[in-house]
Amino acid sequence: MRILETQGLTRAYGGVVAVNNVDFTVEKDLITGLIGPNGAGKTTLFNNITGLDMPTSGKVIFNGKEITGTPAHRICRMGIARTFQNIRLFKELSVLENVMLGCHFKVGDPKRRLASALKSYVRLSSEEEELYQRAHKWLGFFKMESLENELAKNLPYGHQRYLEIARALATEPQVIFLDEPAAGMNPQETESLMSTIKRIRDLGVTVVLIEHDMKLVMNICDNITVLNYGGKIAEGTPSQIKSDPLVIEAYLGKDDEDE
Repeated sequence: MRILETQGLTRAYGGVVAVNNVDFTVEKDLITGLIGPNGAGKTTLFNNITGLDMPTSGKVIFNGKEITGTPAHRICRMGIARTFQNIRLFKELSVLENVMLGCHFKVGDPKRRLASALKSYVRLSSEEEELYQRAHKWLGFFKMESLENELAKNLPYGHQRYLEIARALATEPQVIFLDEPAAGMNPQETESLMSTIKRIRDLGVTVVLIEHDMKLVMNICDNITVLNYGGKIAEGTPSQIKSDPLVIEAYLGKDDEDE
């Protein structure tokens, strides 16, 4: 079942068209890959879906409802979370505090929370305890409970990646967008990441990822969409993508003797 799609999505910056009339679909409970050369428009497409940018034209539809141009914080509350190519943690906060911030997105309307706090400190304390327990659950998922009091900036690179994913999952999303999650990881860390992404999918969270590591993409993705120069050139299963002539020429490469 389709949970998210774009229809003719275009994003132009003056005379530069970064995303050109892209129809992109995401099926519920699957892992969808988005690949293409550097500058193909992948992150721009992510940004326009998740509310960090606004399309020049076209639509974004989530659970059958158009959400085009909706602010990022509202999209997060609707059930779409994301991570970033360049890690964006609150580095002076602890590991636990970073995840608790993600949990705050699912504790009702902020105005009502303020009113409740003014009426009852006991209720606020109870809410904070609930947030603590939920944050601890996600740290346990990533086997990071022992690091809860560590400052985020002091974590090794791979753990910082996992912490950002944990914070996104703490918003209890239906869909999570991962922008190059394996960037900077060694082969052992990448293997662990593949297993983790499958575990996230098994929780019932639909996963969409941008990634340049083709081993990771081909091993875990159910469907793959390929962009080149801002346009979609292919869509299909990993086996279909690997054998697509346009994809081979634009991205995967071909042998000189075949030219």
